[in-house]
Amino acid sequence: MIIILIGYMASGKTSIGKKLAKKLNYNFLDLDDFIEEKENLSVSEIFKSKGEIYFRKQEAFYLKALLQSEDNTILSVGGGTPCYSGNMEVILNAEHAKSIYLKATLPTLANKLLLKKAKRPLIAHIETIEEMTEFIGKHLFERSQYYSQAEIKVSIDNKTKDEVVEDIVLQLF
Repeated sequence: MIIILIGYMASGKTSIGKKLAKKLNYNFLDLDDFIEEKENLSVSEIFKSKGEIYFRKQEAFYLKALLQSEDNTILSVGGGTPCYSGNMEVILNAEHAKSIYLKATLPTLANKLLLKKAKRPLIAHIETIEEMTEFIGKHLFERSQYYSQAEIKVSIDNKTKDEVVEDIVLQLF
């Protein structure tokens, strides 16, 4: 089975994905890391040199390829992945796959991202909690229609990563 983790930046797709993979004895793959390896460029370098349209085409291509795998895998996808190129439909129609939305409230995401903004070029310029909340709010408004299609929804608010992993396992099996 392939378990696809979707959600906004800082929802824990990678860190929770790694813990979940270890607990279930599954492989772990991060789609952005996979793309960087295949393209020999970082995601930000791909955006700068080849543009977002090229990146989104490659993202859709690699997502489809990875979903063909028969290996037990936890697949963490980028926050925007479900929103482009019909990717959410591809995820929902993939055989042997389950999609999980790691859902967080706006305050949870804003507080987490304000602390991590230096590592995230998209939000590095944001200075205040109010600006961060507004920025994320706009994105979530656009993206929630895709995220909410996931087969399983798990709240991450006020939970440890281990508690979120337990919630996922309980809903999966």
